[in-house]
Amino acid sequence: MRTYRADIAIIGGGTGGVAAALAALRRGKTVVMTEEFDWLGGQFTSQAVPPDEHIWIERFGATRSYRRFRADVRRFYLDYYPLTTTARQLGENLNPGGGWVSRLCHEPRISHLVLQAYLQPYFATGRLSVILNARPVEVQTDGATITRVVVQDDRDDERIEIVAPYFLDATELGEVIELADIESVIGAESQAEYDEPHAPTEAQPRNQQSVSFCFPMSFHEGENHTIEKPASYDFWKGYKAPFWPDRNLSWVQTHPVTLETRTRSLFPIEGRPYWEPLFRFRQILQTSHFEPGFAAPISLVNWPQIDYWLGPIVGVSDIDKQKHLQGARELSLSFFYWMQTEAPRHDGQGSGYPELRLRGDVTGTKDGLAQAPYIRESRRIRAEFTIVEQHVASDLRPGGSEKFADSVGIGCYRIDLHPSTGASGTGEDGDNYIDVGSQPFQISLGSLIPVRAENMLPACKNLGVTHITNGCYRLHPVEWNIGEAAGALAAHCLTTGQSPRAVRNSLDKLKDFQRELETDGFELDWPALHSV
Repeated sequence: MRTYRADIAIIGGGTGGVAAALAALRRGKTVVMTEEFDWLGGQFTSQAVPPDEHIWIERFGATRSYRRFRADVRRFYLDYYPLTTTARQLGENLNPGGGWVSRLCHEPRISHLVLQAYLQPYFATGRLSVILNARPVEVQTDGATITRVVVQDDRDDERIEIVAPYFLDATELGEVIELADIESVIGAESQAEYDEPHAPTEAQPRNQQSVSFCFPMSFHEGENHTIEKPASYDFWKGYKAPFWPDRNLSWVQTHPVTLETRTRSLFPIEGRPYWEPLFRFRQILQTSHFEPGFAAPISLVNWPQIDYWLGPIVGVSDIDKQKHLQGARELSLSFFYWMQTEAPRHDGQGSGYPELRLRGDVTGTKDGLAQAPYIRESRRIRAEFTIVEQHVASDLRPGGSEKFADSVGIGCYRIDLHPSTGASGTGEDGDNYIDVGSQPFQISLGSLIPVRAENMLPACKNLGVTHITNGCYRLHPVEWNIGEAAGALAAHCLTTGQSPRAVRNSLDKLKDFQRELETDGFELDWPALHSV
Protein backbone atom coordinates (compact mmCIF):
# COMPACT_ATOMS: atom_id res chain seq x y z
CA MET A 1 0.00 0.00 0.00
CA ARG A 2 1.41 3.37 -1.00
CA THR A 3 1.61 5.99 1.74
CA TYR A 4 1.37 9.78 1.37
CA ARG A 5 2.49 12.03 4.22
CA ALA A 6 1.86 15.76 4.52
CA ASP A 7 1.22 18.49 7.08
CA ILE A 8 -2.43 18.61 6.11
CA ALA A 9 -4.58 16.02 4.33
CA ILE A 10 -7.66 17.29 2.54
CA ILE A 11 -10.08 14.53 1.64
CA GLY A 12 -12.29 15.90 -1.10
CA GLY A 13 -11.23 18.36 -3.77
CA GLY A 14 -14.39 20.40 -4.20
CA THR A 15 -14.78 24.16 -3.89
CA GLY A 16 -14.00 24.15 -0.17
CA GLY A 17 -11.22 21.61 -0.54
CA VAL A 18 -9.33 23.64 -3.13
CA ALA A 19 -9.73 26.84 -1.10
CA ALA A 20 -8.44 24.99 1.98
CA ALA A 21 -5.42 23.69 0.07
CA LEU A 22 -4.52 27.14 -1.24
CA ALA A 23 -4.78 28.64 2.26
CA ALA A 24 -2.48 25.99 3.73
CA LEU A 25 -0.01 26.15 0.86
CA ARG A 26 0.24 29.94 1.11
CA ARG A 27 1.28 29.40 4.73
CA GLY A 28 4.12 27.11 3.76
CA LYS A 29 2.53 23.75 4.61
CA THR A 30 2.61 20.56 2.59
CA VAL A 31 -0.74 19.21 1.44
CA VAL A 32 -2.11 15.97 0.03
CA MET A 33 -5.58 16.25 -1.46
CA THR A 34 -7.88 13.56 -2.83
CA GLU A 35 -10.83 13.92 -5.18
CA GLU A 36 -13.43 11.42 -6.34
CA PHE A 37 -13.79 12.84 -9.86
CA ASP A 38 -11.57 13.99 -12.73
CA TRP A 39 -11.68 17.71 -11.93
CA LEU A 40 -10.94 19.63 -8.76
CA GLY A 41 -13.37 22.41 -7.87
CA GLY A 42 -16.69 20.74 -7.04
CA GLN A 43 -19.63 23.07 -7.57
CA PHE A 44 -17.65 25.18 -10.06
CA THR A 45 -16.30 22.30 -12.14
CA SER A 46 -17.29 18.66 -11.72
CA GLN A 47 -20.83 19.61 -10.65
CA ALA A 48 -20.99 22.28 -13.40
CA VAL A 49 -23.01 24.81 -11.39
CA PRO A 50 -22.59 28.51 -12.27
CA PRO A 51 -21.93 30.46 -9.07
CA ASP A 52 -24.89 31.40 -6.90
CA GLU A 53 -23.85 34.70 -5.36
CA HIS A 54 -25.22 37.74 -3.56
CA ILE A 55 -25.76 41.11 -5.23
CA TRP A 56 -22.65 42.79 -3.76
CA ILE A 57 -20.16 40.13 -4.84
CA GLU A 58 -18.36 42.42 -7.31
CA ARG A 59 -17.45 44.82 -4.48
CA PHE A 60 -17.34 42.95 -1.18
CA GLY A 61 -18.74 39.97 0.68
CA ALA A 62 -16.08 37.34 -0.07
CA THR A 63 -12.45 36.57 0.65
CA ARG A 64 -9.69 38.19 -1.40
CA SER A 65 -8.78 34.85 -2.97
CA TYR A 66 -12.37 34.27 -4.07
CA ARG A 67 -12.50 37.69 -5.70
CA ARG A 68 -9.20 36.95 -7.41
CA PHE A 69 -10.61 33.67 -8.71
CA ARG A 70 -13.62 35.46 -10.18
CA ALA A 71 -11.38 38.08 -11.78
CA ASP A 72 -9.14 35.42 -13.31
CA VAL A 73 -12.10 33.51 -14.77
CA ARG A 74 -13.25 36.73 -16.40
CA ARG A 75 -9.71 37.52 -17.53
CA PHE A 76 -9.53 34.13 -19.25
CA TYR A 77 -12.35 35.17 -21.56
CA LEU A 78 -10.84 38.60 -22.13
CA ASP A 79 -7.43 37.12 -22.99
CA TYR A 80 -8.32 34.06 -25.05
CA TYR A 81 -11.85 34.32 -26.48
CA PRO A 82 -12.80 36.18 -29.69
CA LEU A 83 -14.93 38.81 -27.97
CA THR A 84 -16.65 41.60 -29.85
CA THR A 85 -15.41 45.13 -29.25
CA THR A 86 -18.55 45.84 -27.24
CA ALA A 87 -18.06 42.82 -25.01
CA ARG A 88 -14.37 43.56 -24.51
CA GLN A 89 -15.22 47.06 -23.36
CA LEU A 90 -17.26 45.55 -20.53
CA GLY A 91 -13.96 44.51 -18.94
CA GLU A 92 -14.49 43.64 -15.28
CA ASN A 93 -18.26 43.72 -15.86
CA LEU A 94 -18.24 40.97 -18.51
CA ASN A 95 -20.69 38.14 -17.86
CA PRO A 96 -19.58 35.52 -20.43
CA GLY A 97 -22.85 33.61 -20.35
CA GLY A 98 -25.22 36.46 -19.66
CA GLY A 99 -27.13 34.24 -17.23
CA TRP A 100 -29.27 35.79 -14.53
CA VAL A 101 -28.16 33.71 -11.56
CA SER A 102 -24.69 35.27 -11.44
CA ARG A 103 -22.71 38.15 -12.87
CA LEU A 104 -20.14 35.56 -13.86
CA CYS A 105 -21.97 32.70 -15.56
CA HIS A 106 -19.28 30.72 -17.34
CA GLU A 107 -18.22 27.30 -18.55
CA PRO A 108 -17.09 24.82 -15.85
CA ARG A 109 -13.96 23.98 -17.82
CA ILE A 110 -12.72 27.55 -17.38
CA SER A 111 -13.01 27.27 -13.60
CA HIS A 112 -11.12 23.99 -13.87
CA LEU A 113 -8.29 25.61 -15.83
CA VAL A 114 -7.99 28.61 -13.50
CA LEU A 115 -7.87 26.43 -10.39
CA GLN A 116 -5.29 24.16 -12.01
CA ALA A 117 -3.15 27.23 -12.73
CA TYR A 118 -3.30 28.24 -9.06
CA LEU A 119 -2.12 24.82 -7.94
CA GLN A 120 0.58 24.26 -10.55
CA PRO A 121 3.43 26.07 -8.72
CA TYR A 122 2.87 23.85 -5.67
CA PHE A 123 3.03 20.72 -7.82
CA ALA A 124 6.33 22.01 -9.18
CA THR A 125 7.81 22.47 -5.70
CA GLY A 126 6.53 19.12 -4.49
CA ARG A 127 4.52 20.64 -1.66
CA LEU A 128 1.19 19.48 -3.11
CA SER A 129 0.09 15.98 -4.07
CA VAL A 130 -3.33 15.29 -5.58
CA ILE A 131 -4.91 11.86 -5.93
CA LEU A 132 -7.80 11.93 -8.40
CA ASN A 133 -10.59 9.36 -8.81
CA ALA A 134 -10.14 8.35 -5.18
CA ARG A 135 -12.66 8.14 -2.35
CA PRO A 136 -12.20 7.45 1.37
CA VAL A 137 -12.95 3.90 2.47
CA GLU A 138 -11.32 3.62 5.89
CA VAL A 139 -10.39 5.94 8.76
CA GLN A 140 -8.24 4.91 11.68
CA THR A 141 -8.47 6.81 14.96
CA ASP A 142 -6.74 6.91 18.30
CA GLY A 143 -9.34 8.27 20.69
CA ALA A 144 -10.32 11.72 19.44
CA THR A 145 -7.49 11.84 16.88
CA ILE A 146 -7.49 10.58 13.30
CA THR A 147 -4.22 8.80 12.56
CA ARG A 148 -4.73 7.81 8.94
CA VAL A 149 -7.22 7.77 6.11
CA VAL A 150 -7.26 5.13 3.39
CA VAL A 151 -8.65 6.05 -0.03
CA GLN A 152 -9.40 3.74 -2.92
CA ASP A 153 -8.32 4.64 -6.41
CA ASP A 154 -11.37 3.66 -8.47
CA ARG A 155 -9.34 3.34 -11.66
CA ASP A 156 -7.42 0.27 -10.50
CA ASP A 157 -8.83 -0.52 -7.02
CA GLU A 158 -5.53 0.41 -5.40
CA ARG A 159 -5.74 1.45 -1.76
CA ILE A 160 -3.61 4.40 -0.65
CA GLU A 161 -2.78 5.37 2.91
CA ILE A 162 -2.65 9.04 3.94
CA VAL A 163 -1.00 10.17 7.17
CA ALA A 164 -1.04 13.75 8.49
CA PRO A 165 -1.30 15.76 11.73
CA TYR A 166 -4.51 17.37 10.44
CA PHE A 167 -7.33 16.03 8.27
CA LEU A 168 -9.94 18.20 6.57
CA ASP A 169 -13.19 16.65 5.41
CA ALA A 170 -14.04 18.41 2.16
CA THR A 171 -16.09 15.53 0.75
CA GLU A 172 -19.52 16.43 -0.55
CA LEU A 173 -21.28 14.03 1.83
CA GLY A 174 -19.12 14.22 4.97
CA GLU A 175 -17.59 10.80 4.40
CA VAL A 176 -14.57 11.21 6.69
CA ILE A 177 -16.91 12.29 9.48
CA GLU A 178 -18.94 9.13 8.95
CA LEU A 179 -15.99 6.75 8.67
CA ALA A 180 -14.31 8.24 11.76
CA ASP A 181 -17.54 7.98 13.74
CA ILE A 182 -17.39 11.69 14.56
CA GLU A 183 -20.54 13.03 16.19
CA SER A 184 -22.78 14.23 13.38
CA VAL A 185 -26.31 14.68 12.12
CA ILE A 186 -28.06 14.01 8.81
CA GLY A 187 -31.37 15.22 7.47
CA ALA A 188 -33.71 17.46 9.43
CA GLU A 189 -33.33 18.14 13.15
CA SER A 190 -36.47 18.29 15.27
CA GLN A 191 -38.00 21.60 16.29
CA ALA A 192 -37.40 20.60 19.90
CA GLU A 193 -33.62 20.56 19.37
CA TYR A 194 -33.09 24.19 18.35
CA ASP A 195 -36.63 25.64 18.30
CA GLU A 196 -36.27 26.55 14.61
CA PRO A 197 -39.62 27.69 13.17
CA HIS A 198 -39.18 25.76 9.91
CA ALA A 199 -37.91 22.53 11.48
CA PRO A 200 -40.25 19.51 11.65
CA THR A 201 -41.81 18.42 14.95
CA GLU A 202 -39.80 15.20 14.99
CA ALA A 203 -36.27 14.60 13.71
CA GLN A 204 -36.25 13.28 10.14
CA PRO A 205 -32.79 11.92 9.25
CA ARG A 206 -34.00 10.61 5.89
CA ASN A 207 -35.43 13.99 4.93
CA GLN A 208 -32.68 15.45 2.76
CA GLN A 209 -32.63 17.97 -0.06
CA SER A 210 -32.88 16.66 -3.61
CA VAL A 211 -29.75 16.08 -5.68
CA SER A 212 -29.36 16.97 -9.36
CA PHE A 213 -27.21 15.90 -12.27
CA CYS A 214 -26.82 19.19 -14.07
CA PHE A 215 -26.01 19.35 -17.76
CA PRO A 216 -25.05 21.94 -20.41
CA MET A 217 -26.94 22.12 -23.68
CA SER A 218 -26.58 24.27 -26.76
CA PHE A 219 -29.15 25.25 -29.39
CA HIS A 220 -28.44 24.67 -33.10
CA GLU A 221 -31.19 25.95 -35.34
CA GLY A 222 -32.19 23.53 -38.09
CA GLU A 223 -30.25 20.58 -36.66
CA ASN A 224 -31.38 17.37 -34.98
CA HIS A 225 -29.45 16.07 -31.98
CA THR A 226 -32.08 13.80 -30.43
CA ILE A 227 -30.55 11.29 -28.03
CA GLU A 228 -31.60 7.68 -27.51
CA LYS A 229 -34.67 7.32 -25.34
CA PRO A 230 -33.53 6.83 -21.70
CA ALA A 231 -34.39 3.51 -20.08
CA SER A 232 -36.62 5.04 -17.40
CA TYR A 233 -38.25 7.66 -19.62
CA ASP A 234 -41.71 6.14 -19.43
CA PHE A 235 -41.55 6.13 -15.62
CA TRP A 236 -40.58 9.77 -15.45
CA LYS A 237 -43.11 10.74 -18.08
CA GLY A 238 -45.89 9.48 -15.82
CA TYR A 239 -44.43 10.32 -12.40
CA LYS A 240 -45.83 13.16 -10.29
CA ALA A 241 -44.88 13.76 -6.65
CA PRO A 242 -47.84 14.44 -4.31
CA PHE A 243 -46.34 17.78 -3.21
CA TRP A 244 -45.38 19.01 -6.71
CA PRO A 245 -47.87 20.76 -9.02
CA ASP A 246 -47.14 18.64 -12.11
CA ARG A 247 -44.84 15.96 -13.44
CA ASN A 248 -41.11 16.62 -13.50
CA LEU A 249 -41.28 16.40 -17.30
CA SER A 250 -43.19 19.63 -17.63
CA TRP A 251 -42.67 23.38 -17.83
CA VAL A 252 -44.73 23.74 -14.63
CA GLN A 253 -42.92 24.58 -11.41
CA THR A 254 -43.50 25.87 -7.90
CA HIS A 255 -42.47 29.43 -7.07
CA PRO A 256 -39.78 28.83 -4.41
CA VAL A 257 -40.95 31.61 -2.08
CA THR A 258 -44.74 31.80 -2.51
CA LEU A 259 -45.23 28.12 -3.47
CA GLU A 260 -47.61 29.28 -6.19
CA THR A 261 -47.74 27.23 -9.38
CA ARG A 262 -46.15 28.89 -12.40
CA THR A 263 -45.44 27.82 -15.96
CA ARG A 264 -42.11 28.57 -17.63
CA SER A 265 -40.90 28.30 -21.22
CA LEU A 266 -37.56 27.49 -22.79
CA PHE A 267 -37.30 30.70 -24.81
CA PRO A 268 -39.16 34.04 -24.62
CA ILE A 269 -42.82 34.22 -25.59
CA GLU A 270 -44.06 37.64 -26.69
CA GLY A 271 -46.13 39.33 -24.03
CA ARG A 272 -44.99 36.96 -21.26
CA PRO A 273 -42.78 37.95 -18.26
CA TYR A 274 -39.05 38.49 -18.81
CA TRP A 275 -38.13 35.99 -16.08
CA GLU A 276 -40.05 33.11 -17.59
CA PRO A 277 -37.61 31.70 -20.20
CA LEU A 278 -35.38 29.06 -18.64
CA PHE A 279 -32.59 28.94 -21.23
CA ARG A 280 -31.24 32.33 -20.17
CA PHE A 281 -31.48 31.60 -16.43
CA ARG A 282 -28.09 29.84 -16.19
CA GLN A 283 -26.79 30.53 -19.69
CA ILE A 284 -23.01 30.07 -19.67
CA LEU A 285 -22.15 31.23 -23.22
CA GLN A 286 -23.89 34.20 -24.81
CA THR A 287 -23.27 34.37 -28.55
CA SER A 288 -23.66 38.14 -28.78
CA HIS A 289 -20.45 38.54 -26.75
CA PHE A 290 -18.38 36.76 -29.41
CA GLU A 291 -17.50 37.15 -33.06
CA PRO A 292 -20.21 35.93 -35.48
CA GLY A 293 -20.26 32.16 -35.91
CA PHE A 294 -17.95 31.49 -32.96
CA ALA A 295 -20.31 29.26 -30.96
CA ALA A 296 -23.93 28.39 -30.32
CA PRO A 297 -25.50 29.60 -27.06
CA ILE A 298 -25.01 27.22 -24.13
CA SER A 299 -27.26 26.95 -21.08
CA LEU A 300 -26.60 24.98 -17.91
CA VAL A 301 -29.69 23.08 -16.77
CA ASN A 302 -30.03 23.24 -13.00
CA TRP A 303 -33.78 23.60 -12.76
CA PRO A 304 -36.26 22.00 -10.34
CA GLN A 305 -37.42 19.60 -13.07
CA ILE A 306 -34.19 17.62 -12.55
CA ASP A 307 -34.29 17.66 -8.74
CA TYR A 308 -34.29 14.02 -7.64
CA TRP A 309 -36.12 13.37 -4.37
CA LEU A 310 -37.04 9.68 -4.50
CA GLY A 311 -34.45 8.75 -1.89
CA PRO A 312 -31.58 10.14 0.23
CA ILE A 313 -27.92 9.45 -0.46
CA VAL A 314 -26.51 10.20 3.02
CA GLY A 315 -26.78 7.63 5.81
CA VAL A 316 -27.92 4.82 3.50
CA SER A 317 -26.23 1.69 2.15
CA ASP A 318 -23.91 2.07 -0.82
CA ILE A 319 -26.40 0.06 -2.88
CA ASP A 320 -29.20 2.52 -2.12
CA LYS A 321 -26.89 5.49 -2.67
CA GLN A 322 -25.88 4.25 -6.12
CA LYS A 323 -29.50 3.43 -6.97
CA HIS A 324 -30.58 6.99 -6.23
CA LEU A 325 -27.62 8.54 -8.01
CA GLN A 326 -28.46 6.47 -11.08
CA GLY A 327 -32.08 7.57 -10.70
CA ALA A 328 -30.93 11.20 -10.70
CA ARG A 329 -28.94 10.58 -13.90
CA GLU A 330 -31.95 8.97 -15.55
CA LEU A 331 -34.20 11.88 -14.53
CA SER A 332 -31.85 14.43 -16.09
CA LEU A 333 -31.51 12.46 -19.33
CA SER A 334 -35.28 11.89 -19.42
CA PHE A 335 -35.97 15.59 -18.98
CA PHE A 336 -33.54 16.42 -21.78
CA TYR A 337 -35.15 13.82 -24.06
CA TRP A 338 -38.59 15.24 -23.18
CA MET A 339 -37.40 18.71 -24.16
CA GLN A 340 -36.12 17.33 -27.47
CA THR A 341 -39.24 15.34 -28.34
CA GLU A 342 -42.38 16.33 -26.43
CA ALA A 343 -42.01 19.72 -24.75
CA PRO A 344 -44.48 22.38 -25.93
CA ARG A 345 -42.53 24.89 -28.00
CA HIS A 346 -42.41 28.60 -27.27
CA ASP A 347 -43.06 29.44 -30.93
CA GLY A 348 -46.24 27.36 -31.14
CA GLN A 349 -44.68 25.11 -33.77
CA GLY A 350 -45.68 21.78 -32.29
CA SER A 351 -43.63 19.92 -29.70
CA GLY A 352 -40.00 19.17 -29.05
CA TYR A 353 -36.67 20.90 -29.56
CA PRO A 354 -34.46 18.46 -31.49
CA GLU A 355 -32.13 21.43 -32.01
CA LEU A 356 -30.89 21.00 -28.43
CA ARG A 357 -27.55 19.26 -28.09
CA LEU A 358 -26.01 17.77 -24.94
CA ARG A 359 -22.52 19.17 -24.38
CA GLY A 360 -20.38 16.56 -22.74
CA ASP A 361 -17.36 18.35 -24.19
CA VAL A 362 -18.16 21.20 -21.79
CA THR A 363 -18.27 18.93 -18.73
CA GLY A 364 -15.66 16.35 -19.75
CA THR A 365 -18.11 13.43 -19.87
CA LYS A 366 -19.40 10.93 -22.40
CA ASP A 367 -23.07 11.08 -21.42
CA GLY A 368 -23.27 14.89 -21.47
CA LEU A 369 -24.13 15.26 -17.78
CA ALA A 370 -21.89 16.79 -15.14
CA GLN A 371 -19.16 14.53 -13.78
CA ALA A 372 -20.67 14.69 -10.31
CA PRO A 373 -24.12 15.24 -8.85
CA TYR A 374 -24.93 18.65 -7.42
CA ILE A 375 -25.09 17.92 -3.69
CA ARG A 376 -27.09 20.41 -1.63
CA GLU A 377 -26.87 18.76 1.77
CA SER A 378 -24.14 16.86 3.60
CA ARG A 379 -23.62 15.01 6.84
CA ARG A 380 -22.88 17.80 9.36
CA ILE A 381 -20.68 17.78 12.45
CA ARG A 382 -21.98 18.23 15.95
CA ALA A 383 -20.02 21.40 16.59
CA GLU A 384 -18.97 23.52 19.54
CA PHE A 385 -21.42 26.06 18.12
CA THR A 386 -24.31 25.39 15.75
CA ILE A 387 -25.72 28.11 13.52
CA VAL A 388 -29.53 28.00 13.55
CA GLU A 389 -32.42 29.77 11.85
CA GLN A 390 -32.77 32.31 14.68
CA HIS A 391 -29.23 33.57 13.98
CA VAL A 392 -29.82 34.56 10.35
CA ALA A 393 -33.48 34.57 9.21
CA SER A 394 -34.72 38.02 8.18
CA ASP A 395 -38.11 37.65 9.87
CA LEU A 396 -36.45 36.68 13.15
CA ARG A 397 -33.53 39.12 12.90
CA PRO A 398 -34.95 42.35 11.43
CA GLY A 399 -31.98 44.33 12.71
CA GLY A 400 -29.35 42.05 11.20
CA SER A 401 -27.91 38.60 11.74
CA GLU A 402 -26.36 37.45 15.01
CA LYS A 403 -22.86 38.82 15.56
CA PHE A 404 -20.28 36.10 16.14
CA ALA A 405 -17.24 37.21 18.12
CA ASP A 406 -15.32 34.28 16.61
CA SER A 407 -16.14 35.14 12.99
CA VAL A 408 -13.86 33.66 10.32
CA GLY A 409 -15.74 34.99 7.31
CA ILE A 410 -19.04 36.13 5.89
CA GLY A 411 -21.68 35.07 3.41
CA CYS A 412 -25.08 35.97 2.10
CA TYR A 413 -27.81 33.91 0.48
CA ARG A 414 -31.44 33.17 1.14
CA ILE A 415 -32.33 30.13 3.25
CA ASP A 416 -33.02 28.09 0.13
CA LEU A 417 -33.96 24.43 0.57
CA HIS A 418 -34.95 22.57 -2.57
CA PRO A 419 -37.72 19.93 -2.51
CA SER A 420 -36.75 17.04 -0.29
CA THR A 421 -37.07 13.30 0.14
CA GLY A 422 -39.44 13.71 3.11
CA ALA A 423 -39.63 11.95 6.47
CA SER A 424 -40.10 8.57 4.77
CA GLY A 425 -37.12 9.11 2.48
CA THR A 426 -39.21 8.19 -0.58
CA GLY A 427 -40.35 11.60 -1.80
CA GLU A 428 -43.99 10.68 -1.28
CA ASP A 429 -44.19 12.98 1.75
CA GLY A 430 -41.41 15.33 0.65
CA ASP A 431 -41.25 18.99 1.50
CA ASN A 432 -41.74 21.53 -1.23
CA TYR A 433 -39.36 24.49 -1.24
CA ILE A 434 -38.45 26.13 2.04
CA ASP A 435 -37.17 29.50 0.85
CA VAL A 436 -37.10 32.41 3.30
CA GLY A 437 -35.08 35.58 3.56
CA SER A 438 -31.86 35.77 5.53
CA GLN A 439 -29.62 38.56 6.65
CA PRO A 440 -26.00 38.80 5.49
CA PHE A 441 -24.25 36.56 8.01
CA GLN A 442 -20.95 35.57 9.55
CA ILE A 443 -19.26 32.17 9.78
CA SER A 444 -18.55 31.20 13.37
CA LEU A 445 -15.25 29.49 14.11
CA GLY A 446 -17.16 27.36 16.61
CA SER A 447 -19.15 25.85 13.74
CA LEU A 448 -15.88 24.42 12.35
CA ILE A 449 -14.83 22.67 15.56
CA PRO A 450 -16.25 19.22 16.37
CA VAL A 451 -17.44 18.60 19.91
CA ARG A 452 -14.86 15.83 20.42
CA ALA A 453 -12.54 15.22 17.47
CA GLU A 454 -9.25 17.07 17.79
CA ASN A 455 -7.51 17.03 14.40
CA MET A 456 -10.41 16.96 11.92
CA LEU A 457 -12.03 20.09 10.51
CA PRO A 458 -14.99 20.39 8.12
CA ALA A 459 -14.17 22.29 4.94
CA CYS A 460 -17.46 22.63 3.05
CA LYS A 461 -21.18 22.09 3.74
CA ASN A 462 -20.43 19.73 6.63
CA LEU A 463 -19.88 22.38 9.30
CA GLY A 464 -22.10 23.02 12.32
CA VAL A 465 -25.28 24.21 10.63
CA THR A 466 -28.75 22.70 10.62
CA HIS A 467 -30.91 21.29 7.85
CA ILE A 468 -32.46 24.76 7.70
CA THR A 469 -29.37 27.00 7.82
CA ASN A 470 -27.50 24.70 5.46
CA GLY A 471 -29.81 26.34 2.92
CA CYS A 472 -27.82 29.60 3.06
CA TYR A 473 -24.35 28.27 3.94
CA ARG A 474 -24.03 25.88 0.99
CA LEU A 475 -23.35 28.20 -1.97
CA HIS A 476 -20.09 28.84 -3.83
CA PRO A 477 -18.55 31.87 -2.07
CA VAL A 478 -19.57 30.64 1.38
CA GLU A 479 -18.18 27.15 0.81
CA TRP A 480 -14.96 28.71 -0.47
CA ASN A 481 -14.72 30.84 2.69
CA ILE A 482 -15.43 27.83 4.94
CA GLY A 483 -12.74 25.76 3.25
CA GLU A 484 -10.23 28.61 3.20
CA ALA A 485 -10.81 29.24 6.92
CA ALA A 486 -10.37 25.53 7.72
CA GLY A 487 -7.11 25.35 5.77
CA ALA A 488 -5.86 28.51 7.43
CA LEU A 489 -6.79 27.21 10.89
CA ALA A 490 -5.02 23.88 10.41
CA ALA A 491 -1.88 25.66 9.19
CA HIS A 492 -2.07 28.17 12.06
CA CYS A 493 -2.33 25.36 14.60
CA LEU A 494 0.66 23.54 13.14
CA THR A 495 2.73 26.71 13.27
CA THR A 496 1.74 27.75 16.79
CA GLY A 497 1.34 24.33 18.40
CA GLN A 498 -2.19 25.23 19.50
CA SER A 499 -5.34 23.17 18.99
CA PRO A 500 -8.33 24.53 17.04
CA ARG A 501 -10.33 24.40 20.26
CA ALA A 502 -7.71 26.43 22.11
CA VAL A 503 -7.64 29.06 19.36
CA ARG A 504 -11.36 29.59 19.62
CA ASN A 505 -11.63 29.54 23.40
CA SER A 506 -8.80 31.92 24.24
CA LEU A 507 -9.55 35.57 23.45
CA ASP A 508 -5.92 36.43 22.74
CA LYS A 509 -5.35 33.40 20.54
CA LEU A 510 -8.60 34.03 18.69
CA LYS A 511 -7.70 37.66 17.99
CA ASP A 512 -4.27 36.63 16.72
CA PHE A 513 -5.86 34.18 14.30
CA GLN A 514 -8.49 36.68 13.16
CA ARG A 515 -5.79 39.30 12.48
CA GLU A 516 -3.98 36.70 10.38
CA LEU A 517 -7.16 36.06 8.40
CA GLU A 518 -7.76 39.77 7.80
CA THR A 519 -4.18 40.19 6.59
CA ASP A 520 -4.86 37.35 4.16
CA GLY A 521 -7.95 39.08 2.78
CA PHE A 522 -10.79 37.63 4.84
CA GLU A 523 -13.77 39.86 5.58
CA LEU A 524 -15.03 39.08 9.07
CA ASP A 525 -18.06 41.37 9.19
CA TRP A 526 -20.49 43.14 6.89
CA PRO A 527 -21.03 46.84 6.43
CA ALA A 528 -24.55 48.03 7.30
CA LEU A 529 -26.90 46.47 4.75
CA HIS A 530 -30.56 45.72 4.30
CA SER A 531 -31.78 42.11 4.32
CA VAL A 532 -31.99 40.17 1.09
